[in-house]
Amino acid sequence: MGRLNADDWARAALDALAEGGLAAVAVEPVAVRLGVSKGSFYWHFANRQALVEAALWRWEAETEEIIAGLEAVRDPVARMRTLLERALGDGRDAAVAFRLISEADDPVVGAVVRRVSKRRLAYMQATLEEAGQPPAEARRRVLAGYGGYLGLAALARVGVVTEPPLDLVDPLMAELGLPPA
Repeated sequence: MGRLNADDWARAALDALAEGGLAAVAVEPVAVRLGVSKGSFYWHFANRQALVEAALWRWEAETEEIIAGLEAVRDPVARMRTLLERALGDGRDAAVAFRLISEADDPVVGAVVRRVSKRRLAYMQATLEEAGQPPAEARRRVLAGYGGYLGLAALARVGVVTEPPLDLVDPLMAELGLPPA
């Protein structure tokens, strides 16, 4: 591995968070994950809290990157299908979202989780409205859909869901009031 930067540490911290929660975001285990000494950490961060904040920023940035990429899909129905396929195929993001929601009492974590959750819900709602749904109906359906996504993350956390549930894309499309493929 070449020279690491702060974003490499943040990504590794997110991976650790997905697997073990906020407590797993510790300097030494993340350094081991990256194959470097923990001394390397101090070139990029003053302390663990700075690493946690960088991981939170990275998670929020990933949400924006995904949304930006989805904008290339012009048809709102196809855009939502693409979003669902990506979301259900990415167990890491679901695990991070679930774990961070569980830590929402922490003021820094809670602020980011609320901001990311609101952004995701608003984006999904706007997509459903673009597909022709009235705002109140779109909001209801999005809350149910995103709640289901987090529920799947919880089931994965306890080992009930072990494979990416891509076979749920069509049922979720139906729940969102959109036609299947």
